[in-house]
Amino acid sequence: MPRRNRPRRDVPRSAGPAGWAQPESGPDGDWLVRSVPGSQATKPYRCPGCDHEIRPGVPHVVAWPADELGSVADRRHWHRPCWEARTRRGPTRRR
Repeated sequence: MPRRNRPRRDVPRSAGPAGWAQPESGPDGDWLVRSVPGSQATKPYRCPGCDHEIRPGVPHVVAWPADELGSVADRRHWHRPCWEARTRRGPTRRR
């Protein structure tokens, strides 16, 4: 059977207002969250939840406030467990 190269029209493509990010709401506000697979994680980042480095190749999430759709300065890279636990503990502060 031949491979299907065209996108399926019966499957919705847009995941939210930004298209490629999922909207999430919590007690800390509304967020847009995008998953970054390990194959696309090419730079090191500092997780605001645990203050540890997210190394290249490690899957993680990028989150930013939903009211600031295009603000690159407000995006933060989080370990997924740190993102999910953000309401149970506050962000760490570097000294």
